[in-house]
Amino acid sequence: MVKTISSLQNPFIKQLVQLKEKSKLRKQTGVFIIEGKRELSLAIKSNYTIETLYYFADLFSASEAAALEPYGIDVIEVTKAVYEKIAHRETTEGVIAVAKTKDLSLKNLNLTTKTPLILVAEAPEKPGNIGALLRTADAANIDAVIIANPLTDLYNPNIIRSSVGGLFTVPIATGTSEEVIAYLKQHNIAIYSAILQESVDYDSIDFKNASALVVGTESTGLSPIWRVASTANIQIPMEGKIDSMNVSVAAGILIFEAKRQRKLR
Repeated sequence: MVKTISSLQNPFIKQLVQLKEKSKLRKQTGVFIIEGKRELSLAIKSNYTIETLYYFADLFSASEAAALEPYGIDVIEVTKAVYEKIAHRETTEGVIAVAKTKDLSLKNLNLTTKTPLILVAEAPEKPGNIGALLRTADAANIDAVIIANPLTDLYNPNIIRSSVGGLFTVPIATGTSEEVIAYLKQHNIAIYSAILQESVDYDSIDFKNASALVVGTESTGLSPIWRVASTANIQIPMEGKIDSMNVSVAAGILIFEAKRQRKLR
């Protein structure tokens, strides 16, 4: 028999609300929230462990919920009032899951090719930008995304939402800038830093070999350590009156230039 929760005061519901809002609790408990059918499906395919699934039967059928029980998921039906309390989205699909986080340390990043194409983003803060970077990485099917000096919990619901589940589809790792540089050098991956000083146009570089494309924040750019560590500094020529562009747009330009070149091999 499927369990049902109808009380807003239920301790599990209170914890769900806290998990949605507090990064500290996500880190302490090692679990996070996934909302939406597509995101849940992508997480399962990426071998995330789903502990509990909460569903509102008017939007997510009992048969859909039952189909997830073979995965060892504890399935719980909730009332409309409870679901509205725990849902993060305005447009929603009636399903919220609690999943275990993964250790995103660099030591766990496994590259499956000798010529990987990696995106490195240093200190991105806005969940929307991080989500857009992950969507771009998924669209290009690059080998990994590395977040250097992360300022935001990658299991933030806003990142999962804005990435449309891209958090689960692209190999991802985090570390300090020093750790990331050491990792790239250890694996003989060329470092191409998007920095204006001492730079060349991005399309003059050969990205066919193992390459890391490194982008910084729109406000402060990359820290000086990346200019020193760089194989080459690259820039996207700006022809208008504004001297910067959104980091996810810049990353997309660099990534797809590299992909274009690799098709010519």
